[in-house]
Amino acid sequence: MRRGATIALLAMAALGGCGGSGSSSHATTTGAAIRRATPPTPTPTTAAKARVHKAVHHAPAPAAKAIGIGDQGTTLFSSPLFRALHIDKARLVLPWDVMSDPSQQQLTDAWLKGARAAGVEPFVSFSASRRRPATLPTVAQFKAAFLAFHRRWPQVRVYAAWNEINHKSQPTAHDPARAAAFYDVVRENCAGCTVVAADVLDQAGFATYLARFRAAVRGPTPQLWGLHNYSDTNRFRTSGTLSMLRSVPGDIWVTETGGVAKFGRDFPMDLQRQARATAFTFKLLNLSPRIRRLYVYNWAGAPPGARFDSGLTNPNGTPRPAYRVLQRELLR
Repeated sequence: MRRGATIALLAMAALGGCGGSGSSSHATTTGAAIRRATPPTPTPTTAAKARVHKAVHHAPAPAAKAIGIGDQGTTLFSSPLFRALHIDKARLVLPWDVMSDPSQQQLTDAWLKGARAAGVEPFVSFSASRRRPATLPTVAQFKAAFLAFHRRWPQVRVYAAWNEINHKSQPTAHDPARAAAFYDVVRENCAGCTVVAADVLDQAGFATYLARFRAAVRGPTPQLWGLHNYSDTNRFRTSGTLSMLRSVPGDIWVTETGGVAKFGRDFPMDLQRQARATAFTFKLLNLSPRIRRLYVYNWAGAPPGARFDSGLTNPNGTPRPAYRVLQRELLR
C-alpha cells in the first residue's frame, strides 16, 4: 500500500534564502543541534545499525506514520515534485509577534493560501521575534498575540506553542516554566486543536529541560511531544531519540529533522551523505510505534555560498538524491 495515501506532513520553516522568506536565524539554531568538535560520521557505522536493529527488533510493527516536508517558501505547494509525493500536511514557523510584523503577515497569508490550494493541512510553530534583541514575552503578551493570530487564521488547527524551546537562540532556553505556560495558553484557547508540547532539540541536557517543563504544566500531563533529532540523523546514532522516548509519555512527533547537505566546516557539501542521513532518519522513525510523525526539513536547497543547506531539491527546483530517498520511503 502506498504510504503516501495516509501521509501527514511534518515540516519546519525553511531558512532565509532557502526558497522562502524565513529568518536566517534558523540556520544557526538547526546547525547547533548537530555541530560537534569532532568531524561528522560519513556513513552509518556497523554499531549504529546494530543499535537500531536491537531497539526495533522486538517492537510491534507500527501502523503507517505521517511523513512531511517543511519550508518557509510557497513554491513547494505548486512544485510537481512535491505534488508527486502526495503529502498533505506542512509546518511553518513564525515569530510569536507575527501580528505586529506586516511582512510576516504577508508570508503567512501566502503560505496558508498555497497550502489550502494544495490540500495541505498547516501546522504552525511560534518562535523568537525577528526584532532584536529577542526578548521573552510575558504570558499575557503571548496570549494576546496567539488570540489575535487565531482570530485571523482560524483554519490553523495544529500548533506547537514555541519552536526549539531549549536552544540558546530562543528566549525560552533558560525558562522551561514560561515555555510550559505558553503551551497552556495555546491548549486552553484553541478548542479542538492539536497542540504539541515542548518542541525540543536533541542537544545535551534536553531531558532535564523536559522534566522541568512537565513539572510546570497546568492540568494533565501532555501526551504529544515534539523532537528535532538532527544529531541522531546526521551522526547515525539513536541516543537522542531513545532519550526522548524515556523522558516523556504519549506520542512523539519528530517535528523537524533532515539530512544535512552542508553546514560550515563540519559538514562540507555532500549530497550523497545527505541522502544516507535521510534514509537513516526513517530507521529512527521505526524505533517505536509512539513516534507518529516525521517532519523532514527542508524543501528548497540554499543558494551557493550559504552556510547551511538541507534542501531536498536544488535551488533551481531539480531533485537531489535525498528527494529520491524520501520518494522511495513514501512508496513502501
